[in-house]
Amino acid sequence: MKVLSVVGARPQFVKAFPVSRALSGDHEEVLVHTGQHYDEQLSGVFFDQLDVPTPAYNLGVGSGTHADQTAGVLSRLAPVLADEDPDTVLLYGDTNSTLGGALAGAKADVLVAHVEAGLRSGDRRMPEEVNRVLTDHSSDLLFAPTETAVENLRREGLAERTSHTGDVMYDALRWAAEVAREETALRSDLGVDSDEFVLATVHRQRNTDDSDRLASIVDGLASVASPVVFPAHPRTIERLERFGLRERAESALRLVEPVGYLEFVALLDAARAVATDSGGVQKEAFFLDTPCVTMREETEWVETVTSGWNTLVGADADAVAAAIDGASLPDEKPQPYGDGEAATRVVEALERAYTGRQNV
Repeated sequence: MKVLSVVGARPQFVKAFPVSRALSGDHEEVLVHTGQHYDEQLSGVFFDQLDVPTPAYNLGVGSGTHADQTAGVLSRLAPVLADEDPDTVLLYGDTNSTLGGALAGAKADVLVAHVEAGLRSGDRRMPEEVNRVLTDHSSDLLFAPTETAVENLRREGLAERTSHTGDVMYDALRWAAEVAREETALRSDLGVDSDEFVLATVHRQRNTDDSDRLASIVDGLASVASPVVFPAHPRTIERLERFGLRERAESALRLVEPVGYLEFVALLDAARAVATDSGGVQKEAFFLDTPCVTMREETEWVETVTSGWNTLVGADADAVAAAIDGASLPDEKPQPYGDGEAATRVVEALERAYTGRQNV
C-alpha cells in the first residue's frame, strides 16, 4: 500500500510521527510538507527530533490568507498526486493544509483519510472549524479520536466512514515524555524551576489579529504570580510589534523564540500550569497532568473541560490571571483518548480499505 501523507504545521508533524512508524516496514509512505509552517523551529526541527522521514516534497506554500494557502496546497499537490499515484491520501488535523489536501485527493479520485476527524467546537467563525467540517465531508475514511467525535460524525450522516481509533497524539506523547524528561537545559537557561513557572502559547488568529484581545491576554499573563515562559510564534511576535505590545510582553514575561517539540514537552511537563489557545496543547497538558487554562470561549476538546482538567477563560485579563493562579488538578482523571495504540488502528483501517478496493 502506498500512502501519501500531507503535513504542514507543528501539530501535524507530531500526529504523523506515530502513524509513520506504524506504516514503516510493510507499506510505502510518501511525505509531503506543504510549507505552511516554514520556520526551522516550527518545521525542520520536528522531523529531526521525531525521526520522521524527510519529506519527499515541499510545496512551499508559505504564509498568506486562508484562501491563498488552501488554493496553493490544492494546486501544488495535484501534480504530485498524478506523479506518485498513491492508494491513499492521509491528512491530519484542521489546518488549511488539511483542507487543501482533502480537496486535491477528492478531485484525483484517491481514497482520502482524515486523522482526528469529528472534532467540533460549534464556532464557525474559527477557520479551523470550517476546515474540519469540509475535510470530514470530503474524506472516505474518518479516524475519530473520541466517542464525542464519533457521535458528531454520526449526526452529520458520516457513521459508515468512521472508525474510533483513539488519539494519535497520545501515542506520540507516551514516547516524547520519556525522552523529554531528560531535557533540563532550557529550564536552566530560563532560570525557572519545575512546578514554579507557567507556560503560555498564543497563536490563533482570533487572539493575535485583534489588538484588544491580544492586549488583554498580555495583561492577564503579566498579572500572574508565577514567572511566565512564553515561546512566541513568529506571527504572534509580528502582531505584538504591530500593536505596540512587545515591550510590555518582554518586560513582564520570559518571551522566547519557538522551541523544538521535545523541549516544549519538557517545559509543559515541568510547568505548574499552561495558558494556551492551542487545541493540541490542551491535550498535551491533559496527558502530562498539567493544569490547563484555555484562552478561548470554546474548545473542540470538550472532554478536558467537562472533566475539570481545562478551564475556558476567553481573552479577559482578570479571568486569565485568576484561572492560572488558582489552577489545580482534579481528584479523578478519565481516559477519553484511548490507550496509546491509535496509530496501529489507523494503519489497520487503511489496510482493510485498501484490500477492499483491490477486491472490487
